[in-house]
Amino acid sequence: MHPLPPSNLGRRRCLAGVPLLAVGMFVRPALADPTVERASTQLLGTQIDIIAQDARPGAAGAAMRAAFVEMARLECLMSRYRPDSQVSALARAAGRNPVPVAPEVMAVFKLARQVSEQSRGAFDITVGAYSGWNFDPEHSRIPSSSELARERRFVNYRDVVLEERHCSVYLRRPGMRLDLGGIAKLPILEAGMRVLRQHGIRDAMINGGGDVVASGKLQGHEWRVGLRDPLAPERLLGVVTLSDGVVASSGDYERYFMHNGQRFHHVLDPETGLPAHGPHGVTLIGRDVDDVNGLGAAIMAAGTATGQRMLAPMLARVDALIVGSGVRPWMSAGMATRLRQFSASS
Repeated sequence: MHPLPPSNLGRRRCLAGVPLLAVGMFVRPALADPTVERASTQLLGTQIDIIAQDARPGAAGAAMRAAFVEMARLECLMSRYRPDSQVSALARAAGRNPVPVAPEVMAVFKLARQVSEQSRGAFDITVGAYSGWNFDPEHSRIPSSSELARERRFVNYRDVVLEERHCSVYLRRPGMRLDLGGIAKLPILEAGMRVLRQHGIRDAMINGGGDVVASGKLQGHEWRVGLRDPLAPERLLGVVTLSDGVVASSGDYERYFMHNGQRFHHVLDPETGLPAHGPHGVTLIGRDVDDVNGLGAAIMAAGTATGQRMLAPMLARVDALIVGSGVRPWMSAGMATRLRQFSASS
């Protein structure tokens, strides 16, 4: 990433003097530029960073505050951890009655259904029924096999009925719970970017835990995004550049704990309720959010070979990187052209 003023680095790690954000992006420090502003906050279970450039004094700061407000509003609608969210209301009404949802929520449900069908169920928002896991290393919990078997009955994306005419959603079976964590973040970041544009900001980037939405350029150059190596998260596989586009990263190296020498991570296989045994990480780059959203988690559950088949008809508009346990990661031709070796001096 081109030079920027440092700000609130918090939990980020450093690599060769470069502050490295949670999963996929880095920002070079310093070189004061009064047209560039940066702000961070905690949302969606991670740190959200916005960098914006605008020559109007104070314009970027006001726009970023408005973007955070909008993203927080949408999180309140879609978080399974908030009892007042529409997702929680759906769980309480499961098997009884439909629940009206906001148009933004319905759009996420429609995309979730599309990805579930495309992946033949490898992606499934009803994995929220597997509620016994705790991936906090200090309070980790592994549900019993009987618990997972009992909850498995409530996992089936086909039991999520979208009543688009009335903008409502119905869960067919009592006991069903939803988890939109694998598909709601990018649309929420995209909503934040829309707010920035409504405020006249054309050059901006929003990063949230490895998911990046970029618009325009920074100081006349394309945005630079560093891709972590899932097998060694302290280093980068390389750097990609983009102007208007989206980078979506999924991996088993962020939310996890170790137990008896085994890694337990948060990307669950809908079929078993256990952490997926597919690749360790997936990075997808596309022009639009809908092109890449949810596919990383689906590929981690379905496996590399199935993931390649899923991606095959999309490679004209999506660049892909899949990191398994082998010596070399698999990447599409577009990603091979795009990915550049990381240099701390560049």
